[in-house]
Amino acid sequence: MLLSRLFACLLVLGLSAGLTLPALGQDKDKDKDAKKDKDEKKDKDKDEKKDKDKDEKKDKDEKKDKDDKKEPAVSLKWKFEKGKEFYQQQKTETTQQMKVLSNNVSQKQTQTFTFKWTPKSIEGDKVTIEQEIVGVQMEIEIGGTKISYDSSKAEQANNPLGDFFKALVGSKFTFTLSTKDYKVSEISGRTEFLAKLTAANPGMKQLLETILSEQAMKDMAEPTFGVVPDKEVKDGEKWVRETKLDMGPIGKYDNKYEYKYEGADAGSAEKQKIAVTTTLNYTPPDPKAAQGGLPFKITSAKLKSQNPTGQIIFNNVKGRVDRANVKVELKGELSIEIGGQTTQVDLSQTQESTTTTTDTNPLKK
Repeated sequence: MLLSRLFACLLVLGLSAGLTLPALGQDKDKDKDAKKDKDEKKDKDKDEKKDKDKDEKKDKDEKKDKDDKKEPAVSLKWKFEKGKEFYQQQKTETTQQMKVLSNNVSQKQTQTFTFKWTPKSIEGDKVTIEQEIVGVQMEIEIGGTKISYDSSKAEQANNPLGDFFKALVGSKFTFTLSTKDYKVSEISGRTEFLAKLTAANPGMKQLLETILSEQAMKDMAEPTFGVVPDKEVKDGEKWVRETKLDMGPIGKYDNKYEYKYEGADAGSAEKQKIAVTTTLNYTPPDPKAAQGGLPFKITSAKLKSQNPTGQIIFNNVKGRVDRANVKVELKGELSIEIGGQTTQVDLSQTQESTTTTTDTNPLKK
C-alpha cells in the first residue's frame, strides 16, 4: 500500500516532471530569446544614439562654420583727439512749390555751410568740442528774384540778407557731448551768436531769441553725432533716434531717424554703410503763442513727410562720418493769418542734404 502510493506518487511526479521539464525548457528558451532581443535593441539604441550624436555634432559644426562666415558684430564709434580738428561741409538743396490764392510760387534754395570742429577736452565719456562756422554760401530764388552770397568772395552783391549771412561766419559754439549716447548736455556761445545776428538785423531779435533757444541749439547739434548706435551691431541690425525741435512761432518738428547697418562698403573695409530714413511730423504753434516778430501767424497745418531715402558712410578707422546723403519730401497744406485774414497755402517741398568730412578746410582748395 505504501509502495503503491509511493509508486503512484513517483509516477505522478514523473509525469509531472515529464510535463514540467519541457515547459521549463521553453521558458528558458524564451528568456534566452528575450535577452538576445534586449541586447540587440540595446545595441541598436546605442548605434542610433551614436548616429544622432554624430548628426547633432555635424549640425553644430555646420552652424558654427556658417556663423564664422558671417560678419562679426561691429562697434561704430566717433573718435576724438584733443586739438585735432576736422571739417564738415553741408550742402542742402531745397525746391519748394506753393499755391497761394490760385497763384503758384516757386522757390529754389541752395545753402552750403562749412564747419570746423575742434575737440577741446576729453574726460572719460565727456567731450568738449568747439564748432566754428568758417564758410557760408547761399543761392535763393523766390518768384524769379535771386539772392546770392558767398563768404569766400571779397566783394558781395548788395542784397537784404547779406549782412545777416556775413554775421554767421566766424561764429563759434562749444558743446559738451556724451560719447555714450551722443547727447549734448551743455552749450556755450549762444549769447554772442544772437548778438551778432540781431546787430545785423535788429527786427529779427525776438524771433531769433525764440527759435534759437538753448534747447533748440542742442537738439540741432545732436543729429550730427547721433548717427551711430550705442551698442555693437551686425549686418541688417536697426536702431532709432528721435529729436524734438521747438521753433516757437514757426511750430514744432518731431524727427524720427531709423538707421540700418548694411555692412562694409565695397572695396573698403574701414568704411561702413548705414541706411537712414527720416520721418518728420510737424505741429503748428500754439494759437495763443506770440508771433515772435513774424509778419504772419501759422494757424493750422497738415504736413506729411514721404519718400525718405538716405545713406551714411562711416569711417570706423578715423571714427567719423565720411559722407552722408539724406533726401525727404514734405507735402500738405497750412493756413496762414496775415493782418487778420486767413490764407490757405498748398505746399510741396523736396529737400536733399549732403555732408562730407575732411581733415583740411575744403574752402582753401
